[in-house]
Amino acid sequence: MAAPSAALSMSRVINPFWRGRVGNTVKVRQNATFMSYLGWSVDIMLQPPPAKYGGRHTVTLIPGDGIGPELLSHVREVFRFSCVPVDFEVVHVNSADETENDINNAITAIRRNGVALKGNIETNHNMMPSVKSRNNLLRTSLDLFANVMHCQSLPGVQTRHKNIDIMIIRENTEGEYSSLEHESVSGVVESLKIITRNNSFRIADYAFQLAREKGRRRVTAVHKANIMKLGDGLFLQCCREVASGYPDITFDSMIVDNTTMQLVSKPQQFDVMVMPNLYGNVVSNVCAGLVGGPGLVPGANYGRDYAVFETATRNTGKSIANRNIANPTAMLLASCMMLDHLKLHDHASSIRNAVLTTMNETRLHTADIGGQGTTSEVVQSVMRIIQSKGQLTAEL
Repeated sequence: MAAPSAALSMSRVINPFWRGRVGNTVKVRQNATFMSYLGWSVDIMLQPPPAKYGGRHTVTLIPGDGIGPELLSHVREVFRFSCVPVDFEVVHVNSADETENDINNAITAIRRNGVALKGNIETNHNMMPSVKSRNNLLRTSLDLFANVMHCQSLPGVQTRHKNIDIMIIRENTEGEYSSLEHESVSGVVESLKIITRNNSFRIADYAFQLAREKGRRRVTAVHKANIMKLGDGLFLQCCREVASGYPDITFDSMIVDNTTMQLVSKPQQFDVMVMPNLYGNVVSNVCAGLVGGPGLVPGANYGRDYAVFETATRNTGKSIANRNIANPTAMLLASCMMLDHLKLHDHASSIRNAVLTTMNETRLHTADIGGQGTTSEVVQSVMRIIQSKGQLTAEL
């Protein structure tokens, strides 16, 4: 059994990223290079919405599909137990519905509340081509342009690689996810990948500014500019030009196929990574696998006006739904990121430390990371630790 301070020590390492400062105030640099291309500057970081009704926050809750509903039910259980001042407005989205009414209701609710916590919504590739991904519609409609994932080795989890600490910044609104396809000639499909200068500069500057805030020393742009010379070439050029305004941060670039090989060979070489949409999807899943799997890593989607928190890998976990074996760690930690964003730091720290203690000190693991614990047992352990820490604080 690990030393009692191990989980808390790890939480101190993890907390600087999860303390919600991503959502506070950071502004795009108004340097000559950036201004010459865009002609304007924006405050790309989100201020959390103010609390209402006696200090309580209202958050949109989208259960999603697969394991989403049961995991979010456990989050609500932990919040009630911890007396977190958050009220959830639940909006169900039916992924089998070919209309967009449900997702439009969810988008309206997020615009009203400013913040959301969601499970993944299934995208069935067998549906008509006109039916767009609900997840993608949500991100583009709200302009949640930055997907942020902190992939870090966690205490108590046995993995092949140790000491991984990578921040992945994914452009979230264009690229191959632009949903622009057509079949003008039977048997010939053209699928358009959209890369724009504005959005490439925006995500690159976000990555460098975040790297500087978090004391990171290196940013790697992931691309395929050797083949897509115009599209990925534009993205890479924007990254280079933004990098020139950050002389304190080392910049390099790497082709995406080599990136995946380097990640599984020596992931410790990476610090901050920035990339277009599809590559971000692939790299995020690879990195989650390196630290133990999709059940462990939280993620966030940020824009100028809204923030949506979810698990970092967008898997529904349909095959294990309602079996009480899903790992609740990623969703619980995503909810902690949300609490930090709302500036409820004490509640976030209490829940996060309890999750890390359960993982490291009690070694209560679900099957995905080699244990035999159930979802409910892990959540009950988290609540017991929260209670015991609260009693200890009261005695002190």
